Amino acid sequence: MPERISRCGFVAVVGRPNVGKSTLINAIVGSKVSIVTPKPQTTRHRILAVYTRNDNQIIFVDTPGLHRGAAKTINRLMNRTAASALADADLILFVSEANRWTVEDQDVLERLKESPVPVIALLNKIDKVHPKEELLSVLSAMSERHTFDEVLPISAKLNDNLDRLVELIPGYLPESPALYPEDMLTDRSESFQIAELIREKLTLLLRQEVPYGLTVEIERLEKEPGGVAINAIIWVERDSQKGIVVGKGGNVLKKVGRSARLELKERLGMPVHLELWVKVKDNWADSERELLRLGYE
Repeated sequence: MPERISRCGFVAVVGRPNVGKSTLINAIVGSKVSIVTPKPQTTRHRILAVYTRNDNQIIFVDTPGLHRGAAKTINRLMNRTAASALADADLILFVSEANRWTVEDQDVLERLKESPVPVIALLNKIDKVHPKEELLSVLSAMSERHTFDEVLPISAKLNDNLDRLVELIPGYLPESPALYPEDMLTDRSESFQIAELIREKLTLLLRQEVPYGLTVEIERLEKEPGGVAINAIIWVERDSQKGIVVGKGGNVLKKVGRSARLELKERLGMPVHLELWVKVKDNWADSERELLRLGYE
């Protein structure tokens, strides 16, 4: 049974796509709980990351970026997932870039203004603010946009000021015993994490438009004395995408497989035999039925 601790609660991490939410959570928990790429909408699911320290347990809720133009069902599901995380949170971390404020940032802020939940504004990527004196005006501008409970400059990538953030959070959480074991880092299964890691490698390697039309499903995961055997299906929406994912002579798929296999071997601590197949399922991202079958909430 988890040991009773003083404070425990849910902290929703929200913001527009590609603002550094997953990087922030991974940096705090010290493990790759969520995949990270430079491309927007990399995070598609609600992922819990558990941080237990000094008699407190912080349960970070990594959410898809709230975005405009939710034309497909998958985009609407992602927006709903992010919105539901706000309703269930004890505290909200609103992440934006210190050197950039966009219409989508403002959209997220308008949602937060309607929430009764305390909000800490995090100005991420302060390492990109030059000269450093500009940071004072950036902080002032953020404070004028809304009455936040705190405004904190950080750099998730460089681990700058994250200790201060972790000190602040428990003060906003209810007194409660731990909800998860002390050594638990995420609520997501190993199979889910492997599928996401493969999708990360695909997203990093492929041209801009293709990653949004693919998803990864683990068909087989078996641990044996000599290692682990993994069979994964990469689902795409069109035949033209299949050709791009496979690549000339299978070169793209080979690169993805090798990169994923090396990281999985290090993560699992054993040899990995990984087989990848690419299959077409027309417009899977616009079908709620298919999305639910593939594990989207």
